[in-house]
Amino acid sequence: MIHLTGISKQYGTRVLYSDSSFQVRDGDKIGLVGPNGAGKSTIFRIIVGEEGIDSGEVNIAERAVIGYFSQDVAEMKGRTALEEVMAGAGKVSELAKEMAKLEAKLQEPLDEDEMMKVVERYGEVQSEFESRSGYDLESRAQAILTGLGIGPEDYNRMVDTFSGGWKMRIALAKILALNPDVLLVDEPTNHLDLESILWLEEWFQNFKGAIVMTSHDREFMNRIVKRIVEVANKTITTYSGNYDFYLREREIRKEQLLAAHQKQQDMLAKEEEFIARFAARASHAAQVQSRVKKLEKIDRIEIPAEDRVMAFDFAPPPRSGNDVVRFQGLGKIYKKEDGKEKSVFSGLEGWIQRLDKVAVVGVNGAGKSTLLKIMAGQVDPTTGTCTIGASVKIGYFSQSSLDVLNPNKTIFQEIYDRIPEATIGFVRNLLGAFLFTGDDVEKKIGVLSGGEKTRVVIATLLATPVNFLILDEPTNHLDIKSREVLLDAIKKFDGTVALVSHDRHFLREVATRVFEVDHGQLRAYEGDFEYYIDSSPLAKATNGRLKVAR
Repeated sequence: MIHLTGISKQYGTRVLYSDSSFQVRDGDKIGLVGPNGAGKSTIFRIIVGEEGIDSGEVNIAERAVIGYFSQDVAEMKGRTALEEVMAGAGKVSELAKEMAKLEAKLQEPLDEDEMMKVVERYGEVQSEFESRSGYDLESRAQAILTGLGIGPEDYNRMVDTFSGGWKMRIALAKILALNPDVLLVDEPTNHLDLESILWLEEWFQNFKGAIVMTSHDREFMNRIVKRIVEVANKTITTYSGNYDFYLREREIRKEQLLAAHQKQQDMLAKEEEFIARFAARASHAAQVQSRVKKLEKIDRIEIPAEDRVMAFDFAPPPRSGNDVVRFQGLGKIYKKEDGKEKSVFSGLEGWIQRLDKVAVVGVNGAGKSTLLKIMAGQVDPTTGTCTIGASVKIGYFSQSSLDVLNPNKTIFQEIYDRIPEATIGFVRNLLGAFLFTGDDVEKKIGVLSGGEKTRVVIATLLATPVNFLILDEPTNHLDIKSREVLLDAIKKFDGTVALVSHDRHFLREVATRVFEVDHGQLRAYEGDFEYYIDSSPLAKATNGRLKVAR
């Protein structure tokens, strides 16, 4: 369906890929992986014609409809959410307009030959319109919006009134409603809660067309993709299997490459030693020249540079008391814009003890983030009490933490101002652990990506020792490798953790207890995430979609 053959692409002196190929076949489910900046998003733009290539060929099947979802959402205004999604149906909308024109044409007096041509064309257009589910576009758009967390009460809400994260969901809904032959999706799970991720996962699994996607959600990738296309080291490499298979196979290939490299180096050393020893002897001149020419023709095996990843551990925390936090009769009521009150939850009872690692779960809007904010002292409860234990030092991370960063400060200034007693060397070493080195530390906060800002905020948590980490979606914007580093650091953290995350792999690896917030109440599960999904009626209602992918 899509063939990229021998393509090369570079920006200035930076080569993304050289003489590289891969193809997208009917029904393919492909995960596109590689380090940041390797050129994954560029491949999407090449396919849809937004960028060209320096050499090679890009062949796309005639009449193939391609839907492209990127993180750069176009401006939306002047329509309701439902109208916006339906307007994005592209080919279906074009077919509907052509059908209307042909129907009007059929009402006109036509000679027999022209009548037959119009009828024949109408049949072709109607057939394609029907095959693309044109007749149920509105109901399909409604179902997709609901699945992505935008319910019937918001179908007719103007898109201008939605926040950036919710506009991303509407943009994704537009692409899904298009029902294309090929879906190109760049980080589709960003800005989605776990409930919406589970819905999208099932939608992708049932989708008949081809999918090429990037995602930082390891488990989401494992459940969807059947092939991995890696963009790295100036080339494109294909692996048959899901993400976990790719990791295993890549290590095997890496070991084989290292062995072949070592064998070649031994051979080269032997040949070069011979040349050096006998270069001055006339009796060996022919042999020396032969070996020199041989070495000139050899393709040298190159060992690719290792991808840089964060490298850090949380500082050893001061010991807290055994009771870290206890809440009794906890309730929170918010006032909405229309002045009406909304109860988030009420009567919550629970406690967290030293060294617990608690995952807070629940459907969108259940109050997970609100509970964390109360524990962190960011908001006050409406009713009840939340008591923090003796000697507890809190480190709080939330998505709003990114907004607290001063956009006019440099990365170095942001960290140094929080720990003015630290040496410049300590601050630079801390930033180096988060991949900010050299001149990078002088970048202004305002120009950083979401992932870079997340790394800065986590660095601030390391700046002073804390013994109770409260983390609200800490993995947002982090790539898979950075998530794994953060995961390992939290597992080794000798303190207490309460977190909200939509990354199931993360929850499965970290949680020793689970708090489920549901319909304004809290249920505590005294076991890990696997125990929770086997025990919770709410988790069972997902039809096993929380279960680990095999």
